[in-house]
Amino acid sequence: MNQHTDIRLSLPSKGRLAQASLDFLTACGLEVEKPNPRQYAARIPALPGLTVLFQRPGDIVVSVRDGSVDFGLTGRDMVCERQGDNGAVLMLHDALNFGHCRLCLAVPEAWDAVLTMADLAAYARVLARPLRVATKFPRLTGDFLRRYHVPFTLINAEGTLEVAPAIGYADFIADLVSSGQTLRDNRLRPLDDGVILTSQAVLIANRSALKSRPEVLDMARTLLEFIEAHLRAVDHVSIFANMRGESPQAIAQRMFAQQTLRGLQGPTVSPVVVRDGNPNWYAVHIIVRREQLFEAVASLRSIGGSGVVVTPVMYIFEEEPTRYRQMMDALEGEE
Repeated sequence: MNQHTDIRLSLPSKGRLAQASLDFLTACGLEVEKPNPRQYAARIPALPGLTVLFQRPGDIVVSVRDGSVDFGLTGRDMVCERQGDNGAVLMLHDALNFGHCRLCLAVPEAWDAVLTMADLAAYARVLARPLRVATKFPRLTGDFLRRYHVPFTLINAEGTLEVAPAIGYADFIADLVSSGQTLRDNRLRPLDDGVILTSQAVLIANRSALKSRPEVLDMARTLLEFIEAHLRAVDHVSIFANMRGESPQAIAQRMFAQQTLRGLQGPTVSPVVVRDGNPNWYAVHIIVRREQLFEAVASLRSIGGSGVVVTPVMYIFEEEPTRYRQMMDALEGEE
């Protein structure tokens, strides 16, 4: 394991996750400050003990695996391809909700009889030779093709894969697909059951660093605190309204009777000081799921709510992040 005294987080330096990773961390309250765009090191002012590095997505996994970096933010596809079998890489968060794509097998449109993996295996038998597949994911692709008994030869490739069948150095490809437009532009189509892996951005850590360096474990908790608080908040909104009632308890009971007005643990109900001195006005505040917003507003109105105000929620912090508990369970399970 490579020894270093600082705590390191690697982010993608290029590709589909590079800017998205910076935007995500900013939304989490962890904005990255990079003094010089040409430098491969930066810092997060909110986390002064953390050094931020920039690497290619695949190299991030290797660096976390060998211990030269403590944390990495990259794609699940790269983690599954390059994490190795020694358990050095621990997944801290497997669903950061950006960078969504699929690792798919795609064949030329001219292969109109090849729609499924079974068809692909049959086509190889007709040709009486292994099929050549161009990919940047030899491990995942090879395991998948073997599972379906498709004879193959791997063609390791860098750069654009979609042209490989057209120029003849591969029969088909295994590549990351988002919208699928690039495949269509190159007259390729994915197989119906040819999805090798679904992927999105994930947070990983070096298992040994978490177990041997308390400061790394503390940093893992801080990262997960901010990430979980942001991801939980994204799906919620904050609603304020005024309501007449005999008491906070009476208003709360009216709200509890509405499925969408129960909040995270219950509504907050507090007196409103009005100009005419009427003591029966209260302000209510609840957090609801974003997709239930209009139903919640209608429910509030139905029980006398007025002056409804809706605001975004930046963070929702729990007593303990679920992912942190999962991480501790994974580490303690090895003792």
